[in-house]
Amino acid sequence: QRKNPFSDNNRLASKPVHTHRGDSTYGRPPEGSQTEQRGKDAHSHVGKEVEELCSIIRRTGEVGEDGHVSVTFGQLFETYVTISNKVVGILLRARKHGLVRFEGEMLWQGKDDDVVITLL
Repeated sequence: QRKNPFSDNNRLASKPVHTHRGDSTYGRPPEGSQTEQRGKDAHSHVGKEVEELCSIIRRTGEVGEDGHVSVTFGQLFETYVTISNKVVGILLRARKHGLVRFEGEMLWQGKDDDVVITLL
């Protein structure tokens, strides 16, 4: 594209020619770009979904002997599915951030309805 006379040279000039795995910008969009902003917006949206999931667990779950609130996946799925169809993905994100704990790598509706999800 740099040799194409019809390309916008200003847009191309702002991009680095090559990035390597050791560079701090490797695998990241250019600062101030629309791509970077979309990524930030998506991260913020997912964060709000995780917060909402935790508040639903807090409301629908029961406090155990250890003081943590727990709910079964089946109960959580029935409550949360009316809000979002991404409940399993949001649960995985919440576990990644250390907000919830449950057994298994993936939860499946019906099969894992009795799996206990604990809010940490």
